[in-house]
Amino acid sequence: MNVKENKMGTMPVNKLLISMALPMMISMLVQAMYNIVDSMYVSRISEDALTAVSLAFPIQQLMIALGAGMGVGVNAVLSKALGEKDFEKANKAAENGIFLSVISFVVFFFVGLFAVDPFYMSQTTDPEILQAGHDYLTVICCASIGMYMQFIFERLMQSTGRTVYSMITQTLGAVINIVLDPILIFGMFGMPEMGVRGAAVATVIGQIIGAFAGYILNITKNHDIRISFKGFRPDLGMIKVIYVVGVPSIIMQAVGSVMNYAMNQILIGFTSTATAVFGAYYKLQSFIFMPVFGLTNGMIPIIAFNYGAGNRSRVVKTIKSSAILAVCIMATGLMVMQIFPTQLLSIFNASEHMLSIGVVALRLISLSFVFAGYCIIMGSVFQALGNGVYSMIISIVRQMVVLLPVAYLFSLTGNLDMVWMAFPIAELFSLTLSTVFLIKINKKIISKIGTES
Repeated sequence: MNVKENKMGTMPVNKLLISMALPMMISMLVQAMYNIVDSMYVSRISEDALTAVSLAFPIQQLMIALGAGMGVGVNAVLSKALGEKDFEKANKAAENGIFLSVISFVVFFFVGLFAVDPFYMSQTTDPEILQAGHDYLTVICCASIGMYMQFIFERLMQSTGRTVYSMITQTLGAVINIVLDPILIFGMFGMPEMGVRGAAVATVIGQIIGAFAGYILNITKNHDIRISFKGFRPDLGMIKVIYVVGVPSIIMQAVGSVMNYAMNQILIGFTSTATAVFGAYYKLQSFIFMPVFGLTNGMIPIIAFNYGAGNRSRVVKTIKSSAILAVCIMATGLMVMQIFPTQLLSIFNASEHMLSIGVVALRLISLSFVFAGYCIIMGSVFQALGNGVYSMIISIVRQMVVLLPVAYLFSLTGNLDMVWMAFPIAELFSLTLSTVFLIKINKKIISKIGTES
């Protein structure tokens, strides 16, 4: 098989990192913009509608955990296989990744049918929030095939270094979503007024179109792998390899889902507006965190490829450059949150009560940002080197061992402002653990990567 040398092993590292990460960072920014626009339109319906969408986030985070975690596994396995020039293994990873994406959709199709109402009733008895939540989350779950297909097709392109095409599919889906949101929510251009359900329908239509574009681009442009389901049988060995890397990431993000659910319980004990603020914060922080996640999506295949190719210097340089860039991005986000909290919350049609809670919340939570940038990069480094369990441990300690207990204890003071302080406190623990594990993985793996080319 005549395959041209992959740029991940030859292009200068900084240039390579920017060339691979920048398209992903742009597409992630577009995704973040969609998240904000989506909630902005929903907030125009009512604060209860915004609260309903905010309360849906733990389930959505769980859905993303299943798809993104599996994608991390496929990404690392496929990129390493290409570095080793094992093209049969790379193809097998791609095909089994697509199969697992379909299985993920089936799981959440049934969640949408049977679990949405009990999920909301466990959090609130407000009839307006319950109805809006049912209308929104049922559609998101039952039509999640587009989301899962978009995840895997984007990961396949990222794994082979074709992040520009991945950017195209993500941007296409997000732009369609943004355009459809006001049309379907408010009933423009002859469409029926669908309210919160319209926001969900806009989301899944964007995902399905993005997934279709991803499939076409993989078939026509991604020449490092060949996708063929003729005579396909699930390969349990390959699935195991994918999940050895991916399960820690799934657990890590699932822990985030549990954290969000529990934080909503703590906050709604003060007022439902506090829950709306928390939801608005997550939409806003995605505009800062998403570029860093885009950076890691460009970074992981570079590290995995050069790990497979035995090139230690390129692995080390990629880690250092990524960490510096991530910290700079997060420092910028910290300044924005400190200086413009009122303006940011006004995007969501914030009432005076919401502003009085939210300005303090944004300023306190954002104190964790610079630490978080470093920790996100290190967690992705561990995944790229096949040690995702380190990332999982850090996530569990940060969210379940520190963040939630501290938030709960601070809530007992009756001072809502104290609850937000749990976030920077938890991130300090994450910083310490990330550094300890980096020292360990450097001694165990990085320092022993083969002869430099």
